[in-house]
Amino acid sequence: MEKTTLNINIQDEQKKAQEQITNQGLRVLVCAGTGCMANGSMKVIEKFRELGANVSTLTDYDKMTIVPTGCHGFCEQGVLVAIPDKHVTYVKVKESDVEEIYESHIKNNKPVERLLYIDPKTNEHVLNDENINFYAKQTRTALANCGNIDAECIDEAIAVRGYEALSKVLEENNPESVIETIEKSGLRGRGGGGFPTGRKWRFTAANRGGKSYIVCNGDEGDPGAFMDRSVMEGDPHKLLEGMAIAAFAIGADEGYIYVRAEYPLAIKRLKKAIKDAEERHFLGKNIMGSDFSLEIHIKEGAGAFVCGEETALMASIEGERGMPRPKPPFPANKGLFGRPTLINNVETLANVPVIMLKGADWFAQMGTETSKGTKTFALTGEVNNTGLIEVPMGTTLREIVFDIGGGMRDGKKFKAVQIGGPSGGCLTEEHLDIPMDYDNLTKAGAMVGSGGLVVMSDKTCIVEVARFFMNFTQHESCGKCVPCREGTKNMLKILEKIVAGKGEMKDLDTLEELAHAVKDGSLCGLGKTAPNPVLSTLKYFRDEYIAHIKDKKCPAGVCTAMKKLVINESACRGCTKCARICPVGAIEGTIKHPHHINQEKCIKCEACMKNCPFKAIVLE
Repeated sequence: MEKTTLNINIQDEQKKAQEQITNQGLRVLVCAGTGCMANGSMKVIEKFRELGANVSTLTDYDKMTIVPTGCHGFCEQGVLVAIPDKHVTYVKVKESDVEEIYESHIKNNKPVERLLYIDPKTNEHVLNDENINFYAKQTRTALANCGNIDAECIDEAIAVRGYEALSKVLEENNPESVIETIEKSGLRGRGGGGFPTGRKWRFTAANRGGKSYIVCNGDEGDPGAFMDRSVMEGDPHKLLEGMAIAAFAIGADEGYIYVRAEYPLAIKRLKKAIKDAEERHFLGKNIMGSDFSLEIHIKEGAGAFVCGEETALMASIEGERGMPRPKPPFPANKGLFGRPTLINNVETLANVPVIMLKGADWFAQMGTETSKGTKTFALTGEVNNTGLIEVPMGTTLREIVFDIGGGMRDGKKFKAVQIGGPSGGCLTEEHLDIPMDYDNLTKAGAMVGSGGLVVMSDKTCIVEVARFFMNFTQHESCGKCVPCREGTKNMLKILEKIVAGKGEMKDLDTLEELAHAVKDGSLCGLGKTAPNPVLSTLKYFRDEYIAHIKDKKCPAGVCTAMKKLVINESACRGCTKCARICPVGAIEGTIKHPHHINQEKCIKCEACMKNCPFKAIVLE
């Protein structure tokens, strides 16, 4: 194919954009992602701007610019304020702290120590960003610009090489070469299944010639997952550029981004990004003067978990009820509106521009033999550092939990990690050193999934965790196929029975049988993976299930039905306070004599234990 001469010189655009940023003077980056906005980041931004407007000269700069960014990732520490030129990040910043940062550090170069991050291992404040392990131990590709640019300013995206990869692709005018590059990179789908991205593109491209579609799956329904949301909020132009390159490769001229309506900030920034990109001729008709055109629409989903499944998603875009369809036919052959369709998730597409710029070999040198590149995870649970992280495939759980995560919170003992959300599984201490990639996790009975990663301590009840995820899955089941609809319902009933202290040993066999039936018989991938949390916990923590059934005891002390409040007679003074405060009259005894609790009446509200002045009431 002949090369195309474009009417936009992207290098000139970059130079102009970079000059604009240079002229901003001192850049103060304030997180304006959903989490920090909920914690008051807009008030912090307004206060900074108010102070900056009243001062004409600073110590090192004649100007200060406040930049509202996307998510910085370190969510537990929000509101986050980063000053790159001074190599510092302030954490848990409030509006009332802004003036001190401004006067002490920005004007007089004296860092505000009390607002610096405290390392949980040393208990010391960390002055330089590069010494914060949460950031230093990461390798950011998809998230590279999140937290560093104004997500609502297209020039800031251009300044960090935004749309350069698209310009290169359009100039070379070789769709086959694009597909070959993605194949060579080893990029696999980041939405959960891990299907080779290049192979998926090739299947869809084989049907080029008529109308084709590109669809970005931004539904992200896993509890606690917010990786895709952060990309859409923090670097929407990278996503649009990735979609445009993919559309060019497969011959599509129209695309949809499917975003759940619970992501209003992501939707707002995506809409603005599309509008700005069209005005600059990076989207729309004859992009950059080429023969390639692409129109992108936003489809707001209603929040149904099942719409994360690609055929249900397409049904929803078409205006139908979001329910899975049998495969084949596959979307590559017959997808949206009956036409060939490529569906990738947000993180997958966000990797594409970087691969096209830096090369397939650069991407492939990260990760493992079968899982290349980096992966984002939403790290939550009983670790000191929670938030959004990105690490090379093959990074161990130990590195994530104890280095990036800063170890277990409050000195608790590590017990397990739930990875992959409702479709994933539990990993134990014995898995801390296995490389985290698609194949190793599958062998261990888990999966990468979308990237939810919940760290659990010895104070976490594994049976309750399984019940929680099964409750979520059952509630979100579309009900179309019997195995999922009825199977998950009955699995949930058994789990509820066990945590209520009414379980029988035969229930474990029934639970396992049902799990395999749901896994084998469900119509879509969501139903097929729904039993994973149950199967993995039965495999690695069967003793906890048995303790709940045989001993009527929750080893973690979590399950309310198995709690037993008792009065230590040697410590009880017979003050009667517990009897007076008990809402059901379960505490019996006479004044100045030890009391006892009628277990049949006790509702385990713990009001007595919390109010006993002698600490005589304990939980067994």
